[in-house]
Amino acid sequence: MAEASRWHLGGTPKHKLRYREDVEIRTTLQELLLYSIFLINLCISGEERTNFKSIRSITDFWKFMEGPLLDGLYWDSWYNNENLYDLKNSSRIYYENILLGLPRVRQLKVRNGTCKVHSFFRSLMDECYDKYTSKNEDTADFGLKQHTEWKYSSPRTNSPWHWGFVGVYQNGGYIFTLSKSKSETLNKFINLRMNSWITRGTRVIFIDFSVYNANVNLFCIIRLVAEFPATGGILTSWQFYSVKLLRYVSFYDYFIASCEIIFCIFIIVFTIQEIKKLKEFKFAYFKSIWNWLELLLLVLCFSTVFFSLYSNMQIYRMIGRLLRNTEKYSDFYFLAYWHIYYNNIIAITIFFAWIKIFKFISFNKTMSQLSSTLSRCIKDIIGFAIMFFIIFFAYAQLGFLVFGSQVDDFSTFQNAIFTQFRIVLGDFNFAGIQQANRILGPIYFITFIFFVFFVLLNMFLAIINDTYSEVKADYSIGRRPDFQLGKMIKKSYNNALEKLKLKKPETDEDKKRMENKDLAEKARREGFDEKEIQSAEQMKKWKERLEKKYYSTEIQDDYQTVTQQEFRDLFLYAVELEKELHYVSLKLNRVMRKVSALQY
Repeated sequence: MAEASRWHLGGTPKHKLRYREDVEIRTTLQELLLYSIFLINLCISGEERTNFKSIRSITDFWKFMEGPLLDGLYWDSWYNNENLYDLKNSSRIYYENILLGLPRVRQLKVRNGTCKVHSFFRSLMDECYDKYTSKNEDTADFGLKQHTEWKYSSPRTNSPWHWGFVGVYQNGGYIFTLSKSKSETLNKFINLRMNSWITRGTRVIFIDFSVYNANVNLFCIIRLVAEFPATGGILTSWQFYSVKLLRYVSFYDYFIASCEIIFCIFIIVFTIQEIKKLKEFKFAYFKSIWNWLELLLLVLCFSTVFFSLYSNMQIYRMIGRLLRNTEKYSDFYFLAYWHIYYNNIIAITIFFAWIKIFKFISFNKTMSQLSSTLSRCIKDIIGFAIMFFIIFFAYAQLGFLVFGSQVDDFSTFQNAIFTQFRIVLGDFNFAGIQQANRILGPIYFITFIFFVFFVLLNMFLAIINDTYSEVKADYSIGRRPDFQLGKMIKKSYNNALEKLKLKKPETDEDKKRMENKDLAEKARREGFDEKEIQSAEQMKKWKERLEKKYYSTEIQDDYQTVTQQEFRDLFLYAVELEKELHYVSLKLNRVMRKVSALQY
């Protein structure tokens, strides 16, 4: 009845409803605030992950070594005791990647006193460590002086140097090899950290290891590099080389091997040919640029064969040593490094092999015009190039000095040169230049575009265009290549069809008809109109008929009667010859005027 009476009286008062809404809103805001504090605390208290790219200090470096590096290296599928022997028995491979040997950590240092402290600051600083060079390298034992990580190891003579961000580093240094046990390796890292293995003289630390994937028969050689520049901080970089060191496994690999054998046979044949040409022409042999290209190709081909044989011998030797002793570090980086150079030599060889095709098509009209154009304007281009690069390098020096400290594209003189080439191609960062210097930035950019892009490059194109016009004019008044490749191929093709009796032999009339058709097509390409072409064809017909009538060797009589129609044909032929002579004279005068204008 109470509820009924309350309903009858109009329900809950409005001021109580507003009070309840205020309480609900206040409670919701309090819960939201408390939950936000909880969420922020949860995110902050979560485990901090340090990856190799984010390393900026020595503390970050040791966090990475004792955390993500150990977790990655000591994953169970890599350090199964049986996996290290799976290269012998492929049926026992249970995991995709096999860690080959043991990882290695290597440090290079510089000596104290390799640089000088200014007299004003000698009271505050008595140590000075310069940037890394082979002369500044520290080779003395330090720290605990007990194991290889505290004792200097001399570099091997055949080991490649590493090109880093701030220096070029040789092999050797202070080296230690990781253990198969994760706990032992962790204790080793802690011991190194507690005894200050990384000092102020440290300039670079390398982490090297290699893995093998039998599914795709690829080796991955991994190098993580942490550089400690003299300016402070840490610069990280990495190299991943995926190479196929075991080259002959599948049927396709053996097909590639057969192609390599054929390649060696071709090298021998080409070498014999060049030796014969050298004996025949002697010193005149070296006057042709194509002969120099032949020699370069032979040198590159022999280099590829040598690299291939050497790398294969080293691969099988190292893999055999790895299978005999899995407790040491296997230096596959040496093989990967030279394998990359081997691929580079092959790439250069293929490039010049394609360029050699120009030797066989140089007699083509288009190629002949191109070579003639380049040979004629080479002196003008050299003179222009001197002027161009004087202005270009002046702008590069200006950009380096004005923007080098603030714009990465101009941080070095070499970067400034490449940046200006990119500006010419339309790839530039005008906002960065303008932000670096509000006044000189726009002035540099506008003047560079005007002088280099609008003036100098157009002068370069004008030189080539004028020379090409001269060459084309020479070809239009009678100069032609010795023979056409297309006609030769077509003639050989027709002869083959005729011998196989797939095509009827051409008669003299068919040949004349084809010759006339070819001449007409050539005249159309040279710019003659149809009226001139028809007049020339009519004149040719008159000439052939008159030669057949009056200049035949079968007619021995000196006196020949001429009919009225024949006299009319002779008269018209003489008139047409006079017109043609007048036309050729006008055209020759026009060409001579153009040549005179070009000379002045």
